[in-house]
Amino acid sequence: MPILECDAWREQYFAGIECPDHVVVPTDDPESWRLFPEQRWVYNKLLICASQGIEHGPHGVEPAHFPVFSKPIYNMRGMGTGSRVLHSPGELHAALSPGHMWMRLLRGEHVSSDVVIEGGHAHWWRHAQGESFGSGIFDYWTVLADARPALERSLATWISRHLAGYTGMANFETIGGAIIECHLRFSDQWPDLYGGAEWIRAVVCLYEGKGWRYDDEQRRTGYSVVLWGAHGTRYRPPSSRTVERVLAREGVSSVQITFDPDKPAAEHAMPPGGFRLAIVNAWTLDAGREGRDVLSAEILGSGNAL
Repeated sequence: MPILECDAWREQYFAGIECPDHVVVPTDDPESWRLFPEQRWVYNKLLICASQGIEHGPHGVEPAHFPVFSKPIYNMRGMGTGSRVLHSPGELHAALSPGHMWMRLLRGEHVSSDVVIEGGHAHWWRHAQGESFGSGIFDYWTVLADARPALERSLATWISRHLAGYTGMANFETIGGAIIECHLRFSDQWPDLYGGAEWIRAVVCLYEGKGWRYDDEQRRTGYSVVLWGAHGTRYRPPSSRTVERVLAREGVSSVQITFDPDKPAAEHAMPPGGFRLAIVNAWTLDAGREGRDVLSAEILGSGNAL
């Protein structure tokens, strides 16, 4: 199946989808880097800042103002790995790391946007907003049915200037309308909330060169609710029976158990604030939270750590 998914817990969204052998649909950044050499510069976050006139610099160059946001210049693993706010020159000097950068600390609405691009022109959009716990982790994401016209116009202008000729999916993370990250793929956390198999088939057609063909009039708001644990612990996954109980709850769309118990915890890409254990995608926030509670009781329950 040339839909390349690196996370086993998300293969469920692509199972049974026909894709020609010569067509490759990437869902992770390393594969997108290989597939699109002309556009791979977008993974350099210094260049993303420069393209918008946002104050920035590599570690070793002193900012004119604090606080700043520090992160790797390249992060192909995702999950906000190695990111933090620095409040003073002393904090910056203590955190000095090769390959890291700082940028002006942005304020405002944090949005993740997926977009269909054909020849450098933006078409279909979906936006998600995260409810932050702080330290790079989110309690849940709301996958919005509504458009964000001002944001879409701004991003479409950036796309036409900087991704001319590109055809495929792209994901943007923005804060207050400013781009903090660009990825040459879509968010594989919630394709079921975008439209499931029919939406994935439309994505395959896009990469096949047949254009974007998808009836999106029935879109509705969904929720992606996350279960977090502490770093430094190895967890047991819940039983298949427990997962089935959650999936049987009204309003639940899918369940992801987002870690591999056979792999050391340190080898998982995770944000500084926690270790992601599970995601419940649902059509109501209550259904997502109730499903998370069921999983939490088993994964975080007494005696369940490895």
